[in-house]
Amino acid sequence: MSGFSPEFLWGVSTSALQIEGAFDTDGRGPSVWDGHTAKDGTDARVATGHYDRYREDVALLAGLGVDAYRFSLSWTRVQPSGTGAVNQRGLDFYDRLVDELAAHGITPVPTLFHWDTPSTLSWQDRDTADRFAEYAAIVADRLGDRVPRWITINEPAEVTLLGHAIGEHAPGLKLVFDALPVAHHLLLGHGKAVRALRAAGADQIGVAMSHTPVWTAGDTDEDRFAADLYDGIMNHLFADPVLTGRYPEGFAEAMPGPVDDDLAVIASPVDWYGINYYNPSLVGAPKPGEASYAGIDLPPDLPFELHDIPGYPHTAFDWPVVPDGLRELLVSLRDRYGDRLPPVVITENGCSYDDPVDDTRRIEYLDGHIRAVAAAMSEGVDVRGYFVWSLLDNWEWAEGFRQRFGLVHVDYDTLKRTPKASYAWYRDHIRAAKA
Repeated sequence: MSGFSPEFLWGVSTSALQIEGAFDTDGRGPSVWDGHTAKDGTDARVATGHYDRYREDVALLAGLGVDAYRFSLSWTRVQPSGTGAVNQRGLDFYDRLVDELAAHGITPVPTLFHWDTPSTLSWQDRDTADRFAEYAAIVADRLGDRVPRWITINEPAEVTLLGHAIGEHAPGLKLVFDALPVAHHLLLGHGKAVRALRAAGADQIGVAMSHTPVWTAGDTDEDRFAADLYDGIMNHLFADPVLTGRYPEGFAEAMPGPVDDDLAVIASPVDWYGINYYNPSLVGAPKPGEASYAGIDLPPDLPFELHDIPGYPHTAFDWPVVPDGLRELLVSLRDRYGDRLPPVVITENGCSYDDPVDDTRRIEYLDGHIRAVAAAMSEGVDVRGYFVWSLLDNWEWAEGFRQRFGLVHVDYDTLKRTPKASYAWYRDHIRAAKA
């Protein structure tokens, strides 16, 4: 496939809680997800056993031929209480992982926070942003000599909305719009972590934001208002402060603390901007009755309603497959932010299917979305990399083991890894792109 330079970064992504397991191995402390039971009755205590099998998993990465591996660190494996004393044995694990990646010529791209908040802390509290910056400095001091790229926070929108507004994810709070201070503190933590990483000598720092094109479900003023509000919450509430130093109109008044001073920290410059994309959102005015979407019960008084998108194939997660939505999203972000948008990296893109090994539908999905990236680049969007979610089938948060996103199949009873057809396809695609 044409359009990609030899310097374009090809990779895969995972997160600590979803694959590591080993809750009680090395002094790791509890996160808000510990003991959280998913819809299938499972938890992440074992996950895919990556902690003990990391060398096997790095060998799978090497077999793919990826340039980079995006993983996350467990905050409580590094600081069991989320603050104070450092757990050297936990840091040792990530030290070994980074060395193993380097030995295979794979660039480590660690994410400092991927949803697993220490159980002793809360993003409702401003102090957590400072604790996060201290943790960032600890990790950078240990790993910074071998890590050229960093991600501060993954998907603050989901942490705010799913974890604190509607209670679908840990910590399970249902604050609805009273969750907005959580968004502010997450963004403040990001900005403080950027400054901590800079102080440690890092010069390639990004953030991983989830974004979705928002389509209007109806033709009324109420539908357009609902879609615009949802667009503001899911996209601009998080991107605007980081890229422009301002909140969208009407949001700053809902935020705690010295907002203008905080925004100066939040807007600490990043070197690249990570985008996680899965599908567009079809949004309209709410209708009376119980609200739900994709199996998630929503508060009945939300000022918008999400609709299924007809006319497209759907994944096992019942998410519509709309590759051109990624092109649309990239172009719209470029148009909105202009020169304020730094180079973009697709930090997550992938799909859940039940096909054990012969996963032709995943190949079609990835091929379509990579072509959408190339199309956006042909329209002038500066995209520098693409990471598939995910290397392995894993524990998928509230869904448990029911959704399989991996290029590699994992038998959850034996933890045996078996590369799928999509693994071979992505390997061959990377080789061809670099030829």
